[in-house]
Amino acid sequence: MRHRQRRRRSPGGPAQVTAKLTIPFVGEISGTWEPADAERSAAWELYLELVTRVSVEELAPEEGFLREALSSLYTFFTTTREILRRYGPEVAPPLAPGHVSFGVLAVTVLNRVLRPLLASWHPRLTAYESQRPPGRDPVAHERQWEHAEALRTEIAAVRQTLVSLARTLQEVAGVSDLIDLPAPRAPRPPDVRHPPAAQTGPARGEGPEGSGS
Repeated sequence: MRHRQRRRRSPGGPAQVTAKLTIPFVGEISGTWEPADAERSAAWELYLELVTRVSVEELAPEEGFLREALSSLYTFFTTTREILRRYGPEVAPPLAPGHVSFGVLAVTVLNRVLRPLLASWHPRLTAYESQRPPGRDPVAHERQWEHAEALRTEIAAVRQTLVSLARTLQEVAGVSDLIDLPAPRAPRPPDVRHPPAAQTGPARGEGPEGSGS
């Protein structure tokens, strides 16, 4: 009996990509990235963190929870540092001018994108949350906050940077798109206009009198 061997995907991905990130209210960072194997592995890990968090999901007006979005970004900050620490200097090699690395992109996002947002808004939202009257719904209380719309605007700008980072990481890791997944189709309702036809004749094998002859 032949056993099927699991197909093992060899490390792959482009030898070179052009990375470009827009930093909210600051500008952009761009350059050529020639990823090493360690950077490809780190790119996959960070990509997975991004696509499974609220951080790349659009926070539509009157939907979502600002506290959840900030908490997700805070956790992502911590996880990114852990990935950088685990892979070490291999993901941040010395670079020629006009080049970037996993380390450069990751640290830029942490220090220029996430840190300003969290440092400014986390304590302000926490202070407002502490004023919530007993028994009041947290979401309803949050949406009454006079600064809620301003925070939503900044989160949306940060999200655009994180999505562009995720796209670059996807390309480097050589994996499929896990951000814009197709929505599942709703179950098709039964067609009540054409019900199954009722059986009117005798069953197969039965005679006219049902004697089986």
